[in-house]
Amino acid sequence: MITILENYPAFLLIFMRITAFFVTMPFFSYRNIPNTHKIGFSFFLAWIMFFSIDPPAIEVNGQFIMLILKEVLLGLTIGFSAYFILAAIQIAGSFIDFQMGFAIANVIDPQTGAQSPLVGQFLYTFVLLFMITTNAHHLLLDGVFYSYQFVPIDQPFLPMGEESVIEFIVESFNSMFIIAFQMSIPVVGSLFLVDIALGIVARTVPQLNIFVVGLPLKIGVSFIMLILVMGALFMLMQQLFETMTYTMRGLMELFGGGGNESS
Repeated sequence: MITILENYPAFLLIFMRITAFFVTMPFFSYRNIPNTHKIGFSFFLAWIMFFSIDPPAIEVNGQFIMLILKEVLLGLTIGFSAYFILAAIQIAGSFIDFQMGFAIANVIDPQTGAQSPLVGQFLYTFVLLFMITTNAHHLLLDGVFYSYQFVPIDQPFLPMGEESVIEFIVESFNSMFIIAFQMSIPVVGSLFLVDIALGIVARTVPQLNIFVVGLPLKIGVSFIMLILVMGALFMLMQQLFETMTYTMRGLMELFGGGGNESS
């Protein structure tokens, strides 16, 4: 307690970074968790990290304001990098909904308060349950803790405009869309074959109303394919968690100037 009182600026910087993490980080930033719980959890986590990382002495001067802004920006950026990787589930659901005919109907995501596709929300619920079951949310807390090995608390700025950082973010977006495409291709590909079959039937049997038959047929085929490929989807979800961890670590290494070689 005496150490925190003597070096309270460092404790404030740690608290700001962790709080900023929890603003954008998946699972911990959702509206289902009350804000008082987020602030309290951030405070106690900052308390633990203060004695774990042994921060250097920080003085309150003009540079202290820049350090606070740097900590907030770092927490928001790293948390958002994990969030947009996990958003591949929503993108895959959008691809499937568009082919199923469900794109016209969206639901409100209770976690974020934004509109999301039906199948995307269905798969996203499985992702959250799978994350809790496999303790993948502990990896997010590990990312918060090990961020001090890559970006020290007394580092005055972040190299946001460097070419390597921009290229890494672009590659992360690319990997997100690749995983989303891999998740949706079984259902989207089977529906493409159904569309071809319906087109052939429409040309050979013009008396049949394809618009009446096609929509329930595509919905039925989609649900059957989702049941068949659910195991493969869980494997891709595990790959998604690994990609999320590597993205957070790689971005922190770039922000820390390539990482601390001593660590």
